[in-house]
Amino acid sequence: MEKKSQHQSSSLIRKTDGEDFSDLNYESGFGNSFSSEAIDGALPRGQNSPLVCPFGLYAEQISGTSFTSPRKLNQRSWLYRIKPSATHEPFKPRVPAHGKLVSEFDKSNSYTTPTQLRWKPVDIPDSPTDFIDGLYTICGAGSSFLRHGYAIHMYTANKSMDNCAFCNADGDFLVVPQKGRLWIATECGKLEVSPGEIAVLPQGFRFAVSLPDGPSRGYIAEIFGTHFQLPDLGPIGANGLAAPRDFLVPTAWFEEGSRLGYTIVQKFGGELFTARQDFSPFNVVAWHD
Repeated sequence: MEKKSQHQSSSLIRKTDGEDFSDLNYESGFGNSFSSEAIDGALPRGQNSPLVCPFGLYAEQISGTSFTSPRKLNQRSWLYRIKPSATHEPFKPRVPAHGKLVSEFDKSNSYTTPTQLRWKPVDIPDSPTDFIDGLYTICGAGSSFLRHGYAIHMYTANKSMDNCAFCNADGDFLVVPQKGRLWIATECGKLEVSPGEIAVLPQGFRFAVSLPDGPSRGYIAEIFGTHFQLPDLGPIGANGLAAPRDFLVPTAWFEEGSRLGYTIVQKFGGELFTARQDFSPFNVVAWHD
């Protein structure tokens, strides 16, 4: 996960309360290889999955591509966490169902028109609405199951996500706030994203969104079967509009201890599923990619 920004602070994140975003530190570079540890020595040296990981941590790999992909295309991250992410109850369809997300676009659920269209920012809801419930699809093409295509969503929220995390199994999210800052806790660290910045949240990573300034709204681009890349420079020359160093990557941070009734909400095929667990998913003490 990355954000595009020109601002960066200086102190290393350690284990803190989940709502503390007062002291953030980032690495710089889009698509680079990084490593980070919240406790010195938590990252294994010289191997990815030793028989016994430092501090009794569990090694897990998240693959962003097939393992047979060429080196220049292969994407994966190794996470070293306090408790395995698979130790949760089975996923079940979310009740009540969301009903406002689409990941399969065909003639049965599509409307086309040659008329020019645009979408103005929506009104902030009166009832309590977090990032998940305030997310809805406005257009798209292709299919998440066929791993080809995209979807465009909008979101509006007036409350922080409480004791839950969201995971998108369909594709990568690119979040563009239009109003209100977002504090995004991820398995790799924390991001503060303001209007005028964007955040990329890769497929399969869990995250939670808090609202430090009150209500927020914005736009989300989602792509299926591939990952966001910087555009080629071409005729605009060597110093393009988006430089790799403008993108910031979080440093390791983690929560520990039991959390009764923690809920994982997973988007799969445009539908939402939930699973309960007794710990925070943000228990990754070290990671590398």
